[in-house]
Amino acid sequence: MRTLEFLDPRNLMEYEDFVIHHPMGTFMQSYKWAKVKSNWGCSIIVSRDRDTQKIVGSVMLLSKRIPLLGASILYAPRGPLCSPDAPEVLEDLMTGVQMVAKKHNAFLLKIDPYAEETDEALIALFTNLGFRYQPDQKDLTTVQTRINYVLDLTGKTAEEIFSSFHSKCRYNIRLAMRHGVQCLVQDKSHIGEFYRLYEITAQRDGFVPRPQAYFERILDSMQLNGRLYLCYYDGQAISGAIAINYGGKTCYLYGASSNEHRNVMPNYLMQWEMIQWAIETRCHTYDFQGIPFHDDPQSSYYGIYQFKKSFNGRIEKLVGDFDYVLRPSVHRAFTLLGGLHRKMASQLHALHK
Repeated sequence: MRTLEFLDPRNLMEYEDFVIHHPMGTFMQSYKWAKVKSNWGCSIIVSRDRDTQKIVGSVMLLSKRIPLLGASILYAPRGPLCSPDAPEVLEDLMTGVQMVAKKHNAFLLKIDPYAEETDEALIALFTNLGFRYQPDQKDLTTVQTRINYVLDLTGKTAEEIFSSFHSKCRYNIRLAMRHGVQCLVQDKSHIGEFYRLYEITAQRDGFVPRPQAYFERILDSMQLNGRLYLCYYDGQAISGAIAINYGGKTCYLYGASSNEHRNVMPNYLMQWEMIQWAIETRCHTYDFQGIPFHDDPQSSYYGIYQFKKSFNGRIEKLVGDFDYVLRPSVHRAFTLLGGLHRKMASQLHALHK
């Protein structure tokens, strides 16, 4: 038997511990991440075993109102956390979802659990409960990146991992060192240096930059789980990154670089420094994040894949998005309003760089 509970945000240590140790848990189901998404509402639902009172399943929901429709959308980033072997837990959580949906007048729940596309049991768990799912979802159509590049760290020393990199990658890391590039972990007072590089990157790569306050919230909210890295050459910041270390995984979240001094290879050294952070904290995985269009040499994104591939990891194809329609008539209107739909999809791309 189980009991359903809405957690008080002032008492979340038990919840955080559950997320950190769950096989599907990521920082995006942490309450710390909800504080980053400060323009979204947040509800945390847990299902407990009635006998032991231990949490056996959970979902952190973000909610956002769409004024034109007079209704809201619910999103569980990389959630919910539940086992395919216990469908009753998901049913319990969905009871809570329905209550949140009623409170916020929500018409759609979108989820993207952290699971690989081959996990048929998990796909069946959600589709049997009424979630809509389309296999093999295309690049840049999902909220989070579906195809990532990851490096497995378990049981390996730093020397073994470095030796496994492609020879050109090792050469470029050493080249950066020979040229005197310094990669430093900096505090929030240096966020302006990162943001200058980020705006340069946005202009070069053609995407709309987030405001500086967003990155400040990441560092404030994630605290010791988040780091700002900056690479310096001749005293000037020429590349930077924000990484998150949570639940046994270090994720390269955002990167930025100058148009100058690219020949001293700061990004290779910076990746190696972040990988070493993952090793030192005994993470099992370093996640380079998305590699859209990795199989298309003609794509403008292909260089991203080539760079990440030089670290000799592996491609990880995740399951993608599931939709649970709560109010069909409003959902139809949402879908028909193509421009609005695209705008909302853009807002949902929480990590799209």
